[in-house]
Amino acid sequence: MSRTIFLLTGLADRLSRLLAFVAGIGVILMMVHVCADVVARVITGASLPATVEIVSYYYMIIVAFLPLAWVEWKEQMVSVEIIEFLLSPGLRRASDAAVALLSTVIYGVMTYATWATAMKNFHTGTFVVALQTKIVTWPGYILPTLGFALAALITAIRLFQLASGTERPLRTGDVAA
Repeated sequence: MSRTIFLLTGLADRLSRLLAFVAGIGVILMMVHVCADVVARVITGASLPATVEIVSYYYMIIVAFLPLAWVEWKEQMVSVEIIEFLLSPGLRRASDAAVALLSTVIYGVMTYATWATAMKNFHTGTFVVALQTKIVTWPGYILPTLGFALAALITAIRLFQLASGTERPLRTGDVAA
């Protein structure tokens, strides 16, 4: 069992880093695209076609949902620890396990819900029209599913680690919660 957790941990680490890297590229592309739109507007008086749609349906989705797993992996998701310091190590571990379980369930439900929406939009070929140009938007609906699914995997791995007593030690650069 610990070997399986070890393999899943390595896979989750690589995938979460990859998605965070892709999200970083998304930020850069969005910045370049918006700047090019502003320059085009100043020079020619006209915006680049579909800038708002591409930013809304692709870049913002990439930036918002793909890094979820990385943030969970780094254990830097927003938390409120009002009474955490009062708990014994055993109760703290139980609290952490309960949070990991609840997070896994919520991410799992979000994965299912966004997958259903993505498939509906895929089958209908969802698009928007901008300046008489059809902009396909259904691929953007798959991105939240990917982010939620990997975040669910990360929190499930954390739950198994807590249950088996094999929590990973903080690495250099990690911030203790």
